[in-house]
Amino acid sequence: MIRFIDEHRDRFGVEAICRVLSATECGFITSRGYRAARTRASSARALRDEILVAKLRRVHAENYSVYGVRKMHHAVRRAGWDLGRDQVARLMRAAGLQGIRRGRKPVTTRPAEAPDARADLVERQFTAQRPHQLWAADITYVRILTGFCHVAFITDVCTRRIVGWAVAASLHTAGLPLLALEHALVVTGAGRGRQGLVHHSDHGSRGGFSWSSQQFDREGVDDGGRVRGCGDQWCV
Repeated sequence: MIRFIDEHRDRFGVEAICRVLSATECGFITSRGYRAARTRASSARALRDEILVAKLRRVHAENYSVYGVRKMHHAVRRAGWDLGRDQVARLMRAAGLQGIRRGRKPVTTRPAEAPDARADLVERQFTAQRPHQLWAADITYVRILTGFCHVAFITDVCTRRIVGWAVAASLHTAGLPLLALEHALVVTGAGRGRQGLVHHSDHGSRGGFSWSSQQFDREGVDDGGRVRGCGDQWCV
């Protein structure tokens, strides 16, 4: 609250800000209380934190600014400082320090090279009145000991249940999103005689889906019902 008043006092004035804050759920504070807090001496913890933050900045810089919380904790312990890991993490956040992860961040979606003029069947209205009416698909990655693996999954918008998924060590695996959709069709039986199911995916380019709409590389898939491409989605 004191920091908020400091940031806006020049624009609105201390008395006006305190009057507004006292009328809200933020808590009661008077201009006299604010000025008393501003003139109060810093606590012993705040003073110690200032000293430790300066030392952490120095240690972090000496190690090429790549140490994260774990390695910084070991470094300060070796230097004889009695600091816990959570305390080191708090001080690093206060100082704006963070570690560098090995390897590049994996890319799961690439933007389309051309605009997509096909109709959007969902129009950002991610609601459904019944199961198997609207499915939403996406691709993400999960870090493992040897690096990371890629996961394509499909969620039923009505029940919030993951109805299909597929895992691969590389996005070069042919048809990873398509495998997830085929898994969902087999597990739920949504392709057998049901009508009105829309499969929605974001705009991108990944194996098994063509550019922008992420539609199938082929015109349709027979699985009891007929799956056909329709804009940014699939209808069953």
